[in-house]
Amino acid sequence: MEKQFQQRATALVMTLVSLPPLLALLCVLVLSGCASPGYPIAPQAQASAAKDMPPPPKAEDFPKLDAAKWKQGAFPSLEALRMMRTGMGKDQVRDLLGSPHFSEGLAGVKEWNYIFHFRTGKGPEFTTCQYMVRYDGDRLTQGMYWKDPNCAMLLDPPQVKPIPMAAPVPTPPQKVTLGADGLFRFGGGSLNDLAPEGRAKIERLAADIKRNFKRVHSISVTGHTDRLGSASSNEALSLERANTVRDLLAQQGIERNAIRTAGMGARQPVAQCPGTAKTPALVSCLQPNRRVDIEVAGEQ
Repeated sequence: MEKQFQQRATALVMTLVSLPPLLALLCVLVLSGCASPGYPIAPQAQASAAKDMPPPPKAEDFPKLDAAKWKQGAFPSLEALRMMRTGMGKDQVRDLLGSPHFSEGLAGVKEWNYIFHFRTGKGPEFTTCQYMVRYDGDRLTQGMYWKDPNCAMLLDPPQVKPIPMAAPVPTPPQKVTLGADGLFRFGGGSLNDLAPEGRAKIERLAADIKRNFKRVHSISVTGHTDRLGSASSNEALSLERANTVRDLLAQQGIERNAIRTAGMGARQPVAQCPGTAKTPALVSCLQPNRRVDIEVAGEQ
């Protein structure tokens, strides 16, 4: 073993000697950087990274799968993915998730991309998801994103709880549809975009749930948009609206862990309207498609 190490070290030295001086210096710097200890994390920088809220990437911002350096991807630990937070250093991310699967560059890298596979429970079958980690100027995680928003639900699937034989049979799920135009400003989806009357509707819904249900098993919040705009922006907007409704329900005392969110974009329209130009008439016709569906299951 020692002889092999000496042979490899000699070969590496001979290779560096044969290179032009500038290229050899670059190789030495790269090799030394790989072996150097990680940088410390300042509490102020960590707090800044956690406070930043950059816009999420669009689907087209993710690299194509065939551009990956490590094309096989990986089967990640779900627990490791659940531990990801903003304000983490690259060494900490690499310890949890491994190295990125794409060639991200040598210096000033602010984005790591991964190919992750998840078992479906049907033999060897699995589903593939793309995951992006973005870093700020202090090389701390600034945001973690899935190309397909539904992949995020794989980390925290709804818990199926067996019903005891003596327990009362739950009533059928109660479904409520709220028109997005009455909740948010047009094109908006955050808490700041909620109209006063929209906030009041959600607060009344939370009060109704607490009054009418002795026990809530699960709440499904699904956002929908019309077909105007790109598919990726519509999916992101619909999920943002669903998450905002969830957060406000939780603020009103509904158990947050019982709420699951999803964004369907324009994939489940309830109104079909002719035309492609964004005219006032088409926007008005497509209004029923801009909605948030809330389905509550529990014991009344």
